[in-house]
Amino acid sequence: MPAYDAYTFASFRRSMTVLAGAAALTIPLAIMPLPAFADDYDATIQDIQKTMGGVPSFISQFPKAGLPGAWSELKNIELSDKTALPPKTKALISLAVAAQIPCSYCIWADTQSAKQAGATDQEIQEAVAMAALTRHWSTIFNGMQVDFETFKKDLGGEMSAAK
Repeated sequence: MPAYDAYTFASFRRSMTVLAGAAALTIPLAIMPLPAFADDYDATIQDIQKTMGGVPSFISQFPKAGLPGAWSELKNIELSDKTALPPKTKALISLAVAAQIPCSYCIWADTQSAKQAGATDQEIQEAVAMAALTRHWSTIFNGMQVDFETFKKDLGGEMSAAK
């Protein structure tokens, strides 16, 4: 297997996992006739090859009709350096989410991506701890059915970005 850029691989794998789940939810649409997407699919495979230096074997398991859109989303958000978040922040967020899902594939790949993007062990640990902390308090608030309006009032009302 070629050595893929860990960040690119993690991002692609995450998107494919999410999109495969979404595809499963759209099965009723499968009975509708769809136009052939062979040209888009072939161009996407070529772009993945060019970007990653190879095409991971799991790509053959992804629905051909969905691959062009999935790859485009991945490239334009996760892999782009023209977004609001830098790669390290994206990788740390993804790792924190992966730890909560949990997804062992994502955790491994996101850890590699975060390190490649310059994250320290302490930053990785803190991102995962923040995910755990958020999950903990979410469990408390939801399980105890804390009134949301009272909660907001207790914490100072509607907080604006202007503060």
